[in-house]
Amino acid sequence: GAGRAPFGMDVVPSVLKAETQEEKGESARMSSFVGALAVTDLVKTTLGPKGMDKILQSQGGSIMVTNDGATILKSLHIDNAAAKVLVDVSRTQDDVVGDGTTSVCCFAGELLREAEKLLDLHLHPQLVIAGYRAALECAQAALITSAVDNGADPDAFKRDLLNIARTTLSSKVLSQAKEHFAEIAVEAVLRLKGSTNLDHVQIIKKSGGNLHD
Repeated sequence: GAGRAPFGMDVVPSVLKAETQEEKGESARMSSFVGALAVTDLVKTTLGPKGMDKILQSQGGSIMVTNDGATILKSLHIDNAAAKVLVDVSRTQDDVVGDGTTSVCCFAGELLREAEKLLDLHLHPQLVIAGYRAALECAQAALITSAVDNGADPDAFKRDLLNIARTTLSSKVLSQAKEHFAEIAVEAVLRLKGSTNLDHVQIIKKSGGNLHD
């Protein structure tokens, strides 16, 4: 008839699979916040020397007890997009730095928590992001100002590395023998003479005995 679209032109094509759920606008935003903050709250309690262990049970029935953020996040089966981003951030931190997996997840989650409050005040997401970028520049400037470079002093440099190693080991299983293992780790790293290739560090596993063996 007159005024009607040609046959088939009034049908909006869908590129999504059948039975796929689609969320838009406020609903999608709320879903993202809820998923990401749930992951943050899950690993937050494992942070630090007093962090609590989590009991993980796999689909096969095996049980593992750990407070390592990277291990916990790798074990999660997540279908929330924002939560997956947090898991990927933690995985990247583990691959690039080797530590701080829980911290980076908690930090990103808290930034999201504060962003949610700003969005509730009807601030545009781009404005919030611009504010975070400005804050990043201020934080970097503050860190550069307070940083101390002891690279020219071997004794002070080794002392700094030992302090870093002790801090890292404080929340691990090795915390009771952190002095011993901090010394081993620092000696191994110093022998690399600036190389970041950890394949040159030989790790020997011994069964039985105590940690100092």
